[in-house]
This record gives sequence, structure tokens and C-alpha cells, in this order.
Amino acid sequence: MSGPDEFSFRIGATLPGRHGRTGVISTPHGSIATPAFVPVGTKATVKAVLPESMAEIGAQALLANAYHLYLQPGSDIVDEAGGLGRFMNWPGPTFTDSGGFQVMSLGVGFKKVLAMEAVGVQSDDVIAQGKERLAVVDDDGVTFRSHLDGSKHRFTPEVSMGIQHRLGADIMFAFDELTTLFNTRGYQEKSLRRTREWARRCIDEHERLTAARPHRPYQALFAVIQGAQYEDLRRKACRDLDQMRGSAGTSFDGFGIGGALEKDNLGTIVGWCCAELPEEKPRHLLGISEPEDFFVAIENGADTFDCVNPSRVARNAAIYIREGRFNINTSRFRRDFTPIDENCDCYACACYTRAYIHHLFKAKEMLASTLCTIHNERFTIRLVDDIRASIDGGYYDAFKAEFLGRWRGRITLSGNGIS
Repeated sequence: MSGPDEFSFRIGATLPGRHGRTGVISTPHGSIATPAFVPVGTKATVKAVLPESMAEIGAQALLANAYHLYLQPGSDIVDEAGGLGRFMNWPGPTFTDSGGFQVMSLGVGFKKVLAMEAVGVQSDDVIAQGKERLAVVDDDGVTFRSHLDGSKHRFTPEVSMGIQHRLGADIMFAFDELTTLFNTRGYQEKSLRRTREWARRCIDEHERLTAARPHRPYQALFAVIQGAQYEDLRRKACRDLDQMRGSAGTSFDGFGIGGALEKDNLGTIVGWCCAELPEEKPRHLLGISEPEDFFVAIENGADTFDCVNPSRVARNAAIYIREGRFNINTSRFRRDFTPIDENCDCYACACYTRAYIHHLFKAKEMLASTLCTIHNERFTIRLVDDIRASIDGGYYDAFKAEFLGRWRGRITLSGNGIS
């Protein structure tokens, strides 16, 4: 029978006087050395890139989206295939989110991204201009209409757990309500209570499904911490979820730090949470991938991260290098026959030039997205790997100063190239 002993977390080196650390998460499908960046394969694929290519660039795990896979092809089909990893031919660890982000984004009409700053008037009825509300939240769950065909669906904590168990990821998240920075303090308090009750229902259903599916490997369940920019709410959420036990005595295997996060206060918020959370359990920071944010989050205690950004911006010709970010589809790269980044070890940089990739974008060839995604994902994975090595090696502060000094200097253009 599968059980929690199939999942563990071991702490390695630590940052003196800070919450940052290295470690190893062990799952039934392999280990993850932390800190680690987890690329997002929303629909059981990182867009434009083979799963085999993701392994070649050093990805240790991939994260898929429970909401999207529920709608298409259906979690029952993934289950019949043997679980997410086997379905997508990925042998390593996998994560699934709960669908909580889609509840929020459908509800307020935002398609993909929320601003990470608290600006504008607070309102609990916030909705993006020109959009309609596709999801309605109540204390029991969420009713929503599919963005694909308008069909009506219902998510509850039990439904989310059922979907995620059928998807079979090694790490999954409790169903939560994600608020925005526009929501009032009163609504944040109400939402926190709702998310806490949903977490309790999730852990009970997780216990039931784990016992009912002994033929499947154990799936770890992470609680999700909300509370927006309010210290007392964040700390309370951490304490409540840490102390929570299921009907059979099960505790959460780890924690996800989510919700509305002000970029300027990212480190402070992560620090509040990690000061309250147990050291022996891993902490996943949801939706973070900008280089400067990694340093802030890691030294304040985050262990793993996921974000669609490296692949999304790649499909729009935006390239990451250590000196900053640039768009490769601009005219200055038309005759630039150098690699994307001479210091990068990825397949795209080893085999292709800026001029060729510039041509692919102008010709609207799909290969452009493939090559740029390979590079951006490798850049991001490698950066977090280097941060991990610097903590283990005792030179984190020096590495941080050197990297951010170059990154914040950004890019200067000279002739057809970048210097």
C-alpha cells in the first residue's frame, strides 16, 4: 500500500541568519535537489518543447494544471494512461496545482497575469475591463463555465482532490481561493477562513482516496497559504495549516505560498511564512520566475518555484541572458551570426544563431518558439541550480552580488550585437 513514507524532505546547507537552505525532496518518481525551478507544462506539455528536451536542459520536475487537464482530455483518461508522467512520457517527479488560480482568473476576467502591486481602489467586485465573470465562489466551492465551450462545471475541495489523484502527480495542492491585491481586508479575512475549511476537506478526501487507491504511488499534499499583504493573516494561515490534521491524523506534506503577492514585499511575505512553518517540510512558492525574485525568495526560505513566464515570453521572442532580457525579433539581429548566449550550454545556443532565430520569428515558423523556450527554460533552471551550488559552497552572497550586478546593469546595444 502506498503511504507518506514514500515522500520525504532532507535539509542540506543553510544560509546563516536567514531561512534559506538547500535540500532534497524524495518522491516515488525521483528526487528534486532544492532550491529548484519547476517548469510549467500546463496541459501536460511545456509548450513547443518535447519532454525529453526538458530533461536534457536539467528540469527535475514539471508542473501541470488540474483545471485544464480536467477539461481536456479529462482526468479519467490520464488515470487510465497510468498517471501524468506516463501520459506525457516524463519519468521524473510531477506537480499539479488545484485549479485555485483559474477560479480567481475566471472570476475576475484576467486571462493570465495579475499585477504584483497594490494600486488603485480596493473592490471585492473587481473585474477586468471588457471581461465577463466566468466563475462564482461560495463557501462550498466554485461554479464556473469552461473557457473552451461555455459548459457549466462545479469544483469543490473533494472534486479537486479527485481530479488530482486521478492525474497522479507526486505533489499536489489543496484547493484554495486566490484573491487579488484589489480585494478589501474584510474579504481577505473571509477568504482565509474559506480556504482553511477547504484545506480541511481536502486532507480528509486525500486520506480517503489514498486508502482507496493503494495500487498508485503516494501523492504528497501541500496546503496553500493565503493572506495577501497582511502579516497577521499570513502568519495565522501558516499556524492553522501546520496544526491541521485529517480525520485519520494525516498532516500536510508541505506548503505552497500563494495568493496575492506584492513584488516589493515578496521577501518579507515569504519570510513571515517561513518563520511560522516547520523547518522539516518543503515550501513551494507559486508563480515566481524573475531572476531577482529567486534570490529574494530563496534567502527567505522558499525551496521550489513554478512559473509559465520563461516559456511564455520565449514565444513572443523575449530572450533571457545574464545581462538582462532582449527581443530577438528586432532588426538589429538580422545579420547577427552569434549564438543567443555564448555562455549558455543549451541546444539552441550550441546549434543556432540569433540571425536564424530572428528569421524564424519573421517567417512565423514554430521552431522559433521551440528554440527560444529551450534557452529560456535552461537559463532559469541553471540560475536556480547555481544559487543552490552557491549555498552549498558557502559563497551565496558573493554570487548574488555578481549576478545581480550584471542583471541590473541590463543590456547595452552596440552595432548588430549586445554587449
